[in-house]
Amino acid sequence: MNREVRKFDVLVVGGGPAGIAAATSAAKSGASVGMVDDNPSPGGQIWRGAATHNRSDSSGWIRKLQTGGVELLCNTRVFDQPKTNVLRAETATGICEFEYRNLILATGARERFLPFPGWTLPNVLGAGGLQALVKSGLPISGKRVVLAGTGPLLLAVAAYLKKNGAHVVAICEQASRSSLLRFGFSLLRHRNKVAELIRLRNEIGGIPFHAKSWPMAAEGDETLQAVVIHRSGRRERIACDYLACGFHLVPNTELASLLNCRMQNGFVQVDQFQRTSAPNVFCAGEPTCIGGLELSLVEGQIAGLAAVEKNDESWKLLGERRKLMKFAHALERTFALRPELKKLCQPETIVCRCEDVTWERLQGHKSWRAAKLQTRCGMGPCQGRICGSATEMLFDWKSDSVRPPIFPTTLANLSAGDAESSPGLSVVTRGQP
Repeated sequence: MNREVRKFDVLVVGGGPAGIAAATSAAKSGASVGMVDDNPSPGGQIWRGAATHNRSDSSGWIRKLQTGGVELLCNTRVFDQPKTNVLRAETATGICEFEYRNLILATGARERFLPFPGWTLPNVLGAGGLQALVKSGLPISGKRVVLAGTGPLLLAVAAYLKKNGAHVVAICEQASRSSLLRFGFSLLRHRNKVAELIRLRNEIGGIPFHAKSWPMAAEGDETLQAVVIHRSGRRERIACDYLACGFHLVPNTELASLLNCRMQNGFVQVDQFQRTSAPNVFCAGEPTCIGGLELSLVEGQIAGLAAVEKNDESWKLLGERRKLMKFAHALERTFALRPELKKLCQPETIVCRCEDVTWERLQGHKSWRAAKLQTRCGMGPCQGRICGSATEMLFDWKSDSVRPPIFPTTLANLSAGDAESSPGLSVVTRGQP
């Protein structure tokens, strides 16, 4: 097995907007900065493919990353912390241990999925997942698509799919029209958000938009054929080729939990300079608050500057962050999940897809730990990333522990000894952590 050690003054985990802003900001000081990401190229979901397909990221951050002296390590997935100030990652050729002086977590967020009858049928996908597949080459032209769930992501995905030739049949938003109107008025304090909303509205013009609407069942024999929608108190069947669902976002906090960072309301708790409760660990972007692109970029810059002791420069960004946090709180209020969504499951509805655990089998258990012990819910390859947030919503369960590996890996990687005692070890040193 190929093993190596890399040393950095600042290590950034996550190659989305927050991670890119953090890495480029830290690198300006002359510190050695490494950024690891498990995707083939940086950009995250929002800028997917921008670095390799000449796509614009709207602000030049990808170009700043490529020219800013940051060492980029893609296809690299962190799965363990073998000791303090060291992370272990799986690469295409083996394992790598990263030693760092300061660590910035920018691990982003994932879509929240909620189970309902038929949600495991082929062609029932996450909204962002379908967008990623289309960006990777999935032919969507002429296909009938229904988008359902909650949050601004539905509108962005609808615009993208329409632009690529899809026939977007409907957008079904579970929030009420009155709450959406209040959210719209709150945007008047954010001029750029208003412009973005107007642009999206023009791009999705002609697509039916249904508020207070959500999927009740997906129908089909071997693949999806139709979706049954609850729309303002009545059921409606809509024929479609794809159903793209997303019930807002869930922060990726597994690595932060492994590092013993203090959590609050499901997010990583940070101070004004994005420091966590763990020594030498900062966090930026969606793991601290679901607030969108602009907030992620500002938090990333603050974290990157603070990690190289440029707090005076970070101070200049605190006002902008406070302003953007108000928008984040408005997002949270507007797209809070309604209690009716807890009642979608039938006894035979699968909740944990990895282990085929049904809603009926989860009844009677009083905690996430008890359900795992008795049903194996959350113990499959996704390690609770899908069913964990679903059971939290359905049963108010909380995950009480995170253990390595935080991602599936081989036994050989798990049992790898300390780098210093490994034969044939390759050591790459940049900076003096």
